Amino acid sequence: MKLLDDVKLDFSDVLLLPKRSEYSSRSEVQLEREFTFKHSKQTWKGIPIMVSNMDTTGTIEMARELQQYKIITCLHKYYKASDIPDDLDREYYTVSSGINQKDLENLDEIVRVVNPKFICLDVANGYMTKFIEVCASVREKYPDKIIIAGNVCTALGALDLVNTGKVDICKTGLGNGGACTTRKLTGVGYPQFSCVMECSDAVHGVDAHMISDGGVQVVADFSKAYGGGADFVMCGGVFAGHDESGGELIEENGKKFKLFYGMSSSHAMAIHHGGMAHYRSSEGKLIKMEYKGAVKNTVLDILGGIRSAMTYIGAKRIKDITKCATFIRVNRQLNNAHTGKEI
Repeated sequence: MKLLDDVKLDFSDVLLLPKRSEYSSRSEVQLEREFTFKHSKQTWKGIPIMVSNMDTTGTIEMARELQQYKIITCLHKYYKASDIPDDLDREYYTVSSGINQKDLENLDEIVRVVNPKFICLDVANGYMTKFIEVCASVREKYPDKIIIAGNVCTALGALDLVNTGKVDICKTGLGNGGACTTRKLTGVGYPQFSCVMECSDAVHGVDAHMISDGGVQVVADFSKAYGGGADFVMCGGVFAGHDESGGELIEENGKKFKLFYGMSSSHAMAIHHGGMAHYRSSEGKLIKMEYKGAVKNTVLDILGGIRSAMTYIGAKRIKDITKCATFIRVNRQLNNAHTGKEI
């Protein structure tokens, strides 16, 4: 048994310090980034935000809307090749797959028919030897695809995926999602801000890239993730509850809600697998989320918040946030004195 007793941090444990800035307007900063990826040698340019490949967020409708903002939607793994329409811009969506034979056969068919630019290999536990082997075999089969894989939450786990699994972008974060109960059930996880700092430092050292996946509670957490070194920020709950989201729309006492749930929840297992296998337990919540309307409004709020953070710390480009960021540890980041419903 080992105990690492240095304190690890979440986004809520830190704040960014303001600095003298040359930029007086949010319109003066640039949110697009351009990357060239380690193994595929492909390039990509856009706003480095990703919508999670949950079936309540990673939908065709979401991808069709967010490609207008040059944001990537990670389509959920239950789509077939015939489901993916021609009007989706392959620069701004990724197809997804698990690692069982059925999933990989579906991936092969999608690649043959649709020819996506991005592939996301997605499991809850990215430390499995089998997962790393599958990543390497998919790379060998599709050398020119931009491959995303995860999830892991430590520098060594990230380096395994990049160096042995030959992935371009490592997806990092474990147990921090709003609909995830992995930490409650298993005791396994890692605070997300420290995860981002440590994994980004590792993968950037070998010329690869990483995603901060999950843990976003407020818009400010996007900027904190970029400041910690994340190349991309992925969210699920932020993009749930909209017109473009999946999940059943229900109405109670004149109010509308949409269902949002973790992909390892018993609800998701019932939908996609006919129920929970006897050797498993649910590691996700079923949440009744207040209906939010069009996702456009949420996107504009996120982009405005990032731009504003950049003007506070003097970052001209989104890639400069990490160079301009100085963080302080705090005991409290928000004033919650007024608990009435915001209008």
